[in-house]
Parts: sequence; structure tokens; C-alpha cells
Amino acid sequence: MSGTDWLVLAGGAAAVAWVNWYFFVAGRGPASAASANRNAEVQEVTIAVRGGYAPAAVRVRRGAPLRLHFDRQETSGCSEEVVLPAFNIRKFLPAHQTTTIELRPDTAGTFEFTCGMGMLRGRLIVE
Repeated sequence: MSGTDWLVLAGGAAAVAWVNWYFFVAGRGPASAASANRNAEVQEVTIAVRGGYAPAAVRVRRGAPLRLHFDRQETSGCSEEVVLPAFNIRKFLPAHQTTTIELRPDTAGTFEFTCGMGMLRGRLIVE
């Protein structure tokens, strides 16, 4: 093999390593829900739905009312529904619209939310 072959091989291996690190190892910290104003008790967070959830992890306070605004920015069939099994919630998300889900997380822990098929995943971290 020539020097150019080795260089191409090394570049390809580096690209594969970077892609695996980015998707499987790189940490993405959870977003914290914010109150509409300092005196409000209601926590609010907007989650963009486009091939996944962004942010995929949301940190909230236990016991305070919560509004999750799911902003669906696509028409993919997989993302047309969001399911929060721990809260018995299953909600249709119309394409290119924002859908609000209101709940009160009374128990601390980590709770998963998914699309209707279970392929898109996010988590609600209640502290």
C-alpha cells in the first residue's frame, strides 16, 4: 500500500471514530424547565420534534405544574404521537404545530417519553 492509501485509511477510521463518539458517547446535559416568570409556579419547556427530541432530556422540579410544549417541525409518521407512559399520556402532535401537555410530576425520578413507535426517545428528570 502506498502512503496515499494509508492516509485515506487513517482518515476513514478517524471519521468513523468521530461519528461513533458524537452519537454514542458525547454527553448532552439536560435542559431545565423555566418558569414563565419568577413568581409563577408553572414550569415550561419547549421541545422541538424533528427526527428526535431537542432537548432530549428535561430537568424539572417535583410537585410544580409543568407545561411541555412539543413543537413538531416535520411530517414523519414516527413523530406524530408522543407517549409519557408514567403519566398515562398519549397525545397526537399535528405537523408544523405546537402541542402543549400539562402535568404535575409528583414523584422524583427519571421518566421516559417516546414517539408512538418507541423509536424517538427523551426523558423527564424530576428532582
